[in-house]
Parts: sequence; C-alpha cells; structure tokens
Amino acid sequence: MPEEKRVNVPKVASTRRPQLKPKLGQHFLASESYALQIVEALGYTTQNTVLEIGPGRGMLTSLLAKQARRLIAVELDRVLAAQLRLRFGMFSNVEIIEADVLSVDFDSLFGPKPGLGRPGIEFKPTPAKAIGNLPYHITSDILLRLFEYAKYFETIVIMVQREVGDRVAARPGSSDYGLLSATAQLYARVEKLITLPPGAFAPPPKVHSTVLRLTVAPRQRELGLDGNGTLKTAFIDFLKLSFGHKRKTLWNNLKSSYPEPDLRAALAETKIKPVARAETLSLEESAALFCALRSYGNGS
Repeated sequence: MPEEKRVNVPKVASTRRPQLKPKLGQHFLASESYALQIVEALGYTTQNTVLEIGPGRGMLTSLLAKQARRLIAVELDRVLAAQLRLRFGMFSNVEIIEADVLSVDFDSLFGPKPGLGRPGIEFKPTPAKAIGNLPYHITSDILLRLFEYAKYFETIVIMVQREVGDRVAARPGSSDYGLLSATAQLYARVEKLITLPPGAFAPPPKVHSTVLRLTVAPRQRELGLDGNGTLKTAFIDFLKLSFGHKRKTLWNNLKSSYPEPDLRAALAETKIKPVARAETLSLEESAALFCALRSYGNGS
C-alpha cells in the first residue's frame, strides 16, 4: 500500500507482524482523510503537549509533529519505534518512547520537575492532550489508566472498536451501559464523532471503529466524592461491585459486601429499589447510594 512504501518497512518487521497482530491488536490507520479528521478533533495543539498512544507507522504522528508544541509518541513495538525515531529525528518537538503505555510514569512526563517548583505554590500543569488508535483488547485498560491521571489531560481523542465506543458513550438505562460507561462519564464528557470502516486500516480489522472525543471534566466534586484519593478509589470499587454480574440485581451484587440492614436502609434512603440493576442508575444515584452506605460506616 502507498503508506507502506513511503515508510519503507524493512523485512524484519514483516516477519514479526504475523506474531504481533494477535498479541498487540495492530491495525494501522491507512487513510489520510480520516487521519486529518481525527487530528482536527483534538483541536489546536500549538501550545500543548500531545501524548500519542500507539503511533504505529506514523500516520497521525506526521500531522501532529507539524502542529504540537511537544509530541510524545509511545510505541510498544521495537521495530516500529526505531523506524519512527529515524523518520522524525529532525523534529525537535517529537519524542519517541518505546514502552507499554500502561507502564509509563505520567507523573514523570507531565508532573513538576525537581528543583523547578517553589515551596508553598501548588503545581498546575499545562493540560496535555492524548490521541491514539487503541488496541482493541486493552482499550478499557488504557482508558482507565488515562482517567487515573486525568489531572494532566484536557482532551482525549481515541479510535476504538465500534462496540466499545457504544459502551463508553451509552446512557443509563440502555443495554450497553456498564462499568466502562460509568467510569468514563465520571471523568469526561463523551462524544461519538465518526465511524471508520475496516478498509481505513491496514490490515483491515473485522469490525468497524469509532472515534471518540473525551473532554476531561471530572464530576467527583459535583457528586460529593471530592475527598482524598481513597474516597475516589472506593467509589470506583463500588461501581465494580454494582456491575459485577450484569444479570443480577443491585441488591444481589452488593449484599456480599454490605450488611443487609445497612444496605436495605441505604436503598430506602436513596429511593432505589432493591430489584433495580446497576445499568438503570445514573451516576448521581450511584454516588448517592455509595455515600449513604458510607454514612452507616460500611465503605470507609
């Protein structure tokens, strides 16, 4: 394909690729028109640091390198990372990191640098933006990792499997609404932008992909969860319990972790029926139930 010829992928990459596809879920964006739309969805980046997850053969990287104040591209594949370093070596604003994005220390990348801060002055990082074509099999893990460090990001634009995109954007009461939906919407406003056909990638996947834009806007304070990190983590754990078994009622999912009298009282206080299922609750209702349970001393 034209993109492959331009990048001039060496033979060693082609011999590894059959083994890497199942492991890494690599399907490289090969459409310049879609690439332009995806980068445009990120907005202006001339004053921002951009984190690109899985740059692959550099389709998005080539556009971002010309715009972003600083571009950090994290690529797991050793051969692809080496090719990207050669291709973008002349760009002083581009850094290629060969690593698993799930193990990258975002505090080191975006946090305060030793010796630069002033005592008594809170460090406020310039919000970064993130973009990437996420491997299908670890999409949820990457999103949760980004949410863990949400304080560093203002906008996240990602390509995911269409069904996963539907789940991330799903509203309470729909069959697609679940733990991923609730967690994503706890941290960001979610928009579904465009759908990409398999032919937009090389090699083509067997599914369509969706481009999502997540505008980071954490709701913990609004929901009464803006305490220490332990409180925020505890609420995520509560959501995991609530959605633990899709076909079970909220009562059955929670009763093993909370005394029945307290659970019954908290449900009555929040006017949530014991037979309700987690997917029918809004984030406000879930947060209210969580706080009610904590008030009985069972969630601290």
